[in-house]
Amino acid sequence: MSDQVVNLNEYQELAKKALPKMYYDFYAGGAEDQHTLKDNQEAFHRITLRPRVLVDVSKIDLSTTVLGYRISAPIMIAPTAMHQLAHHEGEVATAKAAAACDTIMILSYSSTCTVEEIYKTRDVSAQLVQRAERNGYKAIVLTVDTPRLGRREADIKNKMIAPRLKNFEGLISVEVSSNEGSNLEAYARNTLDDSLSWKDIAWLRSITKLPILIKGVLTREDAIKAMEVGLDGIVVSNHGARQLDYTPATISALPEVVEAVKGKIPVLVDGGVRRGTDVFKALALGAQAVLVGRPVVFGLAAEGEKGVRRVIQMLKDELELTMALSGCTNVNGITRNHIRTQADRFQSSL
Repeated sequence: MSDQVVNLNEYQELAKKALPKMYYDFYAGGAEDQHTLKDNQEAFHRITLRPRVLVDVSKIDLSTTVLGYRISAPIMIAPTAMHQLAHHEGEVATAKAAAACDTIMILSYSSTCTVEEIYKTRDVSAQLVQRAERNGYKAIVLTVDTPRLGRREADIKNKMIAPRLKNFEGLISVEVSSNEGSNLEAYARNTLDDSLSWKDIAWLRSITKLPILIKGVLTREDAIKAMEVGLDGIVVSNHGARQLDYTPATISALPEVVEAVKGKIPVLVDGGVRRGTDVFKALALGAQAVLVGRPVVFGLAAEGEKGVRRVIQMLKDELELTMALSGCTNVNGITRNHIRTQADRFQSSL
């Protein structure tokens, strides 16, 4: 099947055919009007490329380093929930694909496989962190944009039924029922911690020696605060447009965060990446790497581990071609001068 798929959008169509409507809507949907969901991709379309010519591009190196770990390309797998809804092997298949592609996977705490196989109480969080550390995980990524679950209307209409989350078995009750809306929504009300604040970073630091990144930053102010409390990296993210609608597209928020950080800690970005040109644009705006979420799940739903490998490989192939046609021989050669944003066009018109 994969030899007939030529881009990531076609994997989404295959996943739509393969999955029950409830599960497809869970993966594909966003919050409320889904304005940000659309804009996450459309904002990339508004950025144009400025290629350089007559450059020797006979040898191109896609590799980069994130937190000291070398990966084959600046394309990582974002934390996404409940992969066993997409494929029976779940996150295990996704992790195998990440290893085969020589890249990094961020495992969601809401995975349907345990940390060994591949919120409200601090002792539960501590046990999850310590289990991750014991099992060789290399960093902790703290998602900070979910004090409460966003209003995902497709899940409410479908009365989304979430599977048991194995990471929490034996720690908290994994049995949640709800007569209204989705049981996912009810589960979130029982587990998400809306008291989480900047002061809790010190507590998290006290229980692990691993680097800590936060995911969900969209503003200069929060980027500066992240550095002040000693975090090791930032993921510019709007949670795949699943939390607060009408937040900026992540690629639009990226320059503000990069400018605030000034190279002191790595900045990653997720949301809306569907093409190698999108990866190129994110790197040109200062991201060290991109995280890919929905396309990975869609590849998993269509073809399991093979589909995930194909998703990552297609992005790598497209990125290499974009670099060649833009006159860049390595990722460090991708600069702000290689793109033109709407702000650039506005400035030039003054």
